[in-house]
Amino acid sequence: MNTNKKAPVVRLSINKARSPLRLAMLGTVLIVLGLSTACAPRVNMHGNAVQLEEIAAIEPGVYTRDRVLDTLGSPSSTDPYDDSAWYYISERTETTAFFAPEVIERQVVAIIFDEHGVVKSVDVYDKNSAEYVNPVERKTPTAGNSLGVIEQMLSNLGRFNKK
Repeated sequence: MNTNKKAPVVRLSINKARSPLRLAMLGTVLIVLGLSTACAPRVNMHGNAVQLEEIAAIEPGVYTRDRVLDTLGSPSSTDPYDDSAWYYISERTETTAFFAPEVIERQVVAIIFDEHGVVKSVDVYDKNSAEYVNPVERKTPTAGNSLGVIEQMLSNLGRFNKK
């Protein structure tokens, strides 16, 4: 008995006429999928987003610095001069492809304290409350002498040391 039988060879025939068409369709599908995901916006959240329910719970005249710290956490910024105001700042931006980020939502919560550390007022500002500040484009003059290119070259002529 001969047990060394070879298995029959099955040959798959590929239709050569449809192969380039399938490759073109596959390439088109991949390009469309790549372009659709490239244009999806990226959402970024920055800062300490405070919920409106937590802000409403803070009662002026009742809450102290410690209770505000327990309720809202540490502030994003404080008043740099006398620590009488805490600011909770958050911003959500959306960036599509290579365009500049667009601000979708902005919230600033300002909590003002009196001299005893008790909440005096709670103010909430959103994106619509913002005002544009026009920057000043002056230059600060510096002390000293400003020399031109020729003056600099002529002033260096006598400065070489001979050894």
